[in-house]
Amino acid sequence: MLMIDYKDISWWYWLVTACLLTAGLAGYPQGFVLAVALTVLQLIHFGLRERSLTAFPMQVRFWYLVLLLVSLPPQMQLLYWLPTIGTWAQVIFGYCTMARLVSLLPWNRSEPWSARLLWRTFIAPPVRGNILQGLPPTQA
Repeated sequence: MLMIDYKDISWWYWLVTACLLTAGLAGYPQGFVLAVALTVLQLIHFGLRERSLTAFPMQVRFWYLVLLLVSLPPQMQLLYWLPTIGTWAQVIFGYCTMARLVSLLPWNRSEPWSARLLWRTFIAPPVRGNILQGLPPTQA
C-alpha cells in the first residue's frame, strides 16, 4: 500500500533526504553532507513544533541523524545504504524502520522484551502518525 502524503511537510523532508542520500550513493558525496544538514534542519523544525526534546518524532529524527553522522566518514559510507533504503521505504510505503527501532527503547515501551514484541513491532503495517499508535495490542 502506498503512503505518499505530499500534503505533509514531514513527507517532503524525507523525500528530499532520500534523494540526497541516493545522490551520495551515486557518486556525489556532497549529497551525504546535504542530507545531514537537512536532517539537522528537520530536527530543529520538529523541535520547535513538538516543543519537547523527548517527543517521539524528535527521538526518531535524532537517532536518524546519529546514523547519518556515523556513516559520514569515507570508510563508513557503505552504511548509507541502510538509511537510503529505509528512507525510500518511509517515503513510498510509510514504513519507518528507525521509528520501529526507537519504539523498542525502554522509555518508549510498556512491556518487556520478547520475541512476540519484536515480531509485532516489525510486521505491524504502516500507520499515519507513529508506530507507537499503530502497534497491535498485547495479547495475554
